[in-house]
Amino acid sequence: MTRLFSLSLALLTLAWALTCEGATLTLNDCLARASAENRALQATAFDDAIAGQGVTLAESAWFPRIDFQGGYTSQLAEQKITFNSVAVPTQDANYGFFSLSLNYLLYDFGRREAKNRHAELLQEITTDQYQGRKQELFLQVVQGYYGILRAGKLLHAADDEVTRLKEHLRVAKSLYEQGVVTRNDLLQAEVRLAGSRQRQLSAANELEKGWLLLNYLTGAPPTFRGDLEEGAPYAATSGTADDDAVASRPEYRAQEKTVKAGEFQVTESGRAYYPELFFRGGIDYVENSMVKEQVIYAASVGVRFNIFEGNATTARLRQAVARRSQDEVRLTDLGAQLRLELSFAGRDAAVAKERITVTEQSITQAEENVRINENRYLEKVGTATELLDSQTLLTQTRVDHYTALYDYQLALARVKRARGEL
Repeated sequence: MTRLFSLSLALLTLAWALTCEGATLTLNDCLARASAENRALQATAFDDAIAGQGVTLAESAWFPRIDFQGGYTSQLAEQKITFNSVAVPTQDANYGFFSLSLNYLLYDFGRREAKNRHAELLQEITTDQYQGRKQELFLQVVQGYYGILRAGKLLHAADDEVTRLKEHLRVAKSLYEQGVVTRNDLLQAEVRLAGSRQRQLSAANELEKGWLLLNYLTGAPPTFRGDLEEGAPYAATSGTADDDAVASRPEYRAQEKTVKAGEFQVTESGRAYYPELFFRGGIDYVENSMVKEQVIYAASVGVRFNIFEGNATTARLRQAVARRSQDEVRLTDLGAQLRLELSFAGRDAAVAKERITVTEQSITQAEENVRINENRYLEKVGTATELLDSQTLLTQTRVDHYTALYDYQLALARVKRARGEL
């Protein structure tokens, strides 16, 4: 009860925060919101309820089946028999009737047990599949979250480039009017500024699309905008593709249980060759003034089994065996895929970390390069092309650095996802 109250309070607090424009959100805030509000995840949650009813259906075979039917019959004439040339009525023309029957399967050589266990495993599979879908959603939220942060940094870099190019255009106009530089410098500055503005528009568009995606994933209104907290929530995790990492993935556990469920399905199909021992009891009543016993009580114990149904039993068994073999192959392949996914994510994280170190040094060098070329241009010893190229290089270096920063965080999130820990 306390946990439920705490969760409800946290969700209410988060919902209030999301309604406030400019609210500061952490990655954990967004993940909690996605867990509670994402509609695709909510739809997946119904699978567990559906599978639970499948268990109930399977368990129903352990209980007797009770049927009742009743009605009233009206005939044109009562039924008669001929006795010594005389027609003797044996039934009233109009009569009521009812029947109450109880049927119960006493023994079926383990068929019910196999069917019931198969249904239970299917429910466990839906639980694992839900966890896998939730982790996949979390990875999408992480990508959207850092995508917004990256787009914001790229927009900032584009804005800075536009500012620098506007200043350069102003200087070029002044020098051109003084007759110091040719019109080529002026035209070159205008063209570079136009290109920079296009990149600025593209960066702003990516930022807007990033917010639309994150709002969709977290169930927030499309118009919501806030401040995302910078930070590194994920510590470096081993990218080694070991068996424990693969076994912890919900998808792998689900596939393992699918194989086990297939084994029970084979058992259930094979038991169709065996007979069934059943019990039947019933009460039958037919209103008839011509007879003394209008109510018949009966009880039966018997055996039933199929002799021939066109090889349908054999076909169902072979299908079950083939599906089980198919699921075993899929389990092996899934294990290989998950190991590959973990190896890729681990390598990407290692490379992104090295890129961060390299680009940090490059930014300082690129800024110094711009400063030198600006001075050279003002002193009439450098060309406009050299200055513009140095400014473009600075922007690209910043883009590379910001991309490496967020690629590293995404790679760490992918490593945790690949290990089933996200």
